[in-house]
Amino acid sequence: MPASLPLSLLPELSGAGLRRVLAPLRIWSRRSWFYRRLLKGQLADHFVFHPHDALPRKLEDADALLRGRFRFHGQTVDVQPGQSVFDHKPPSQDWSDALHSFAWLPPLALAGGDAARILATNLIAQWVKRHGKYSEPVWSPHIMARRLIHLFSHGKLVMVNPDMIWRSRLFVSLREQARLLERISDEAIDGMPRLEAATALALSGICLDDSSRRLESGLKRLEEECNRQILPDGGHVSRSPEALLAAYRCLTMVTDALTFSTLEPPHGVRNARDRIAPMLRFFRHGDGGLSLFHGGLESDPRMIAGLLARDDIRGQPFQHARHSGYQRLAAARTILQLDCGKVPDGPFALNAHAGFLAFELSSGTGRLVVNCGAGGERHRSWDAALRATAAHSTLTLADVSSAQILPPGLARDLLGPRLTGGPLTPASRRSETAQGWMVEATHDAYVAQFGLVHERRVTLSPQGLMVTGADRLVPQGKAPAGRLGFAVRFHIHPDVRVSPLEGGGILLKLPGGEGWRFRAGGGEISVEESVYLGGDVVRRTEQLVISGTLRELPAEIAWVFEQIVV
Repeated sequence: MPASLPLSLLPELSGAGLRRVLAPLRIWSRRSWFYRRLLKGQLADHFVFHPHDALPRKLEDADALLRGRFRFHGQTVDVQPGQSVFDHKPPSQDWSDALHSFAWLPPLALAGGDAARILATNLIAQWVKRHGKYSEPVWSPHIMARRLIHLFSHGKLVMVNPDMIWRSRLFVSLREQARLLERISDEAIDGMPRLEAATALALSGICLDDSSRRLESGLKRLEEECNRQILPDGGHVSRSPEALLAAYRCLTMVTDALTFSTLEPPHGVRNARDRIAPMLRFFRHGDGGLSLFHGGLESDPRMIAGLLARDDIRGQPFQHARHSGYQRLAAARTILQLDCGKVPDGPFALNAHAGFLAFELSSGTGRLVVNCGAGGERHRSWDAALRATAAHSTLTLADVSSAQILPPGLARDLLGPRLTGGPLTPASRRSETAQGWMVEATHDAYVAQFGLVHERRVTLSPQGLMVTGADRLVPQGKAPAGRLGFAVRFHIHPDVRVSPLEGGGILLKLPGGEGWRFRAGGGEISVEESVYLGGDVVRRTEQLVISGTLRELPAEIAWVFEQIVV
C-alpha cells in the first residue's frame, strides 16, 4: 500500500476487496431459481399511495424524451424509433445509474398525455424484459431505491394501462425488488444512498399493500440511519447542505405516507426531521438557495421553500452549529457562513472539500463571495480541482491543498474518491464586540507540512454594512524552511461586476445596483479568473486574491468588505 494512504483505511480496503472478489458468486446466487423463490409472496395489484416528490422537474426534459433524447448528467443518448434505450451503450456510469433509476419517469409524469404515458409504459416493459433478474449495479440498493421511489411517486401516469399482463409483470418485479431491498438495504453505500434505501423500503410498506412487516423493517432502518447521519444540531454527517436537503426530502415523503395511513412516525425520524429544518435555514442565502460547501450545489429555491413550508415548528437556525462545524453571522440583509469543521469520517467524505475556514457572503438576494461549487455527476472532469482549497474563499499555502483526495489506484477504486487529511483539531468561538459579532476560528491542516496554523477572524457590523477580517499564520512546532508563498482568495459570484477603484480597492456591484468596496493589506491584491459551478452549467467569474511571500512570523493579512451607502 502506498505510503501516502492512511493505515486506518486497511480494514475498509480489505472489506471492499472481499466484496468485489465475491461479486460473481453473489450475482449468481441472487439470480438463481432458489433465491428468487425467497422473494415470492403476496402480490399487490395497485399503488395504495403516491407520495409527493419535491424534486424539480422540467417540461423540456419530457420533450427531449419524447423525441428520443435521453439526457442525464450532461450526457445524451439518441434513440431511434423502434430501438430501446436499454440496448444502447451508456456513455458513463452516472448516466446508466440515472437510466436504471427511472429518472425519466418524473418529467414524463409532469408532461402527462397519451404520448408520455405510452413512452413510460414501453420503457417499463423494456426494463422488466431485459433487467428483470438481479444484476449489478442495476439492482444495487441505492439504484433500486431510487427506482422504487420514482415509481411510487410518479407511477400514476402508467396505472391507467388496462393491459393485465403488463401490470402483472410490473407488480411481480416490484414485489421482488421490495423484498430484495429488505434483505440488502444495509449493503448500500454509506451516507445518503443508505438513507434512500431505508426510505424506499419504508415507502414500499405503504405504497404496496402486500406486507406490513416491510413497513416496520423500513421504519426501523430509517430511524437507525437518522440516528447515525443526522447530527444533534440538525446537520448531515457529510457536512453537505445539499445532502441535508436530500435527507429532508426523504423524511418528508415517509412522514406524508405515514400521515396518509394514520400512523405516527418513529420518534427518531420525527425528531431528525424537526432538527433538519432549522439547519436548512442556516445554509440558505437571501436568494433562497443553499451555500456551496462540501460538494453541495445551490439547489432549487422553490423546492427548498416548498419543503420548509411543511415544517410546523418553524425552528430558527443556530448561530453556531457546533456539531456540523459551521458559524453563521447575520445582520439586516447580510448573511455570512463560515466553515469551521474538519473532513467528515470515512465514506462520508466521498464528496467532501478542502475548504477549511472558507466563507460565503450574501447581501439581500445577491451572492457576493462564494466557493466555486462542485463538479458532481454533470461535470466530473472539474471535480478534483473544485475540491481543492484554492477553489474556496480561504487561504492557501504554497499552492498546496489543505486535504487530499485519495490518489488514483486500488484504494480509490475500492473506496471511492474520498478526502483524507485536513485539520485534526479545528476550533472556533464567537463573541460580541463594539464592532459587531465576531468569529475567531483556527485549523491545523498545514502544521504537519509547513509548521503553520491558519487563524481567521471575521466580524460583521450590527447594520450588516461591513465585514472585516484577518488571516494569521502562526508557527507551531518546527519553523517552516525557506520562504512560503500564500494566497487568500475570495471567489466572486458571476452576477457581480468587478472593477478597480481610483485610489485603490475593488468595486463589487451586484445586479440590483448595490455596491461593495473591497480593501486589503498584508499582500498584493489582484483580480484573477475563476469558475462557478453552483448549478447545472459552468460559469466564468473572477476572484480577488491577496498574495505574497511570508517573511516574518506570525504574519497577518487584513481585509474588509464595506457596502457603499449612497
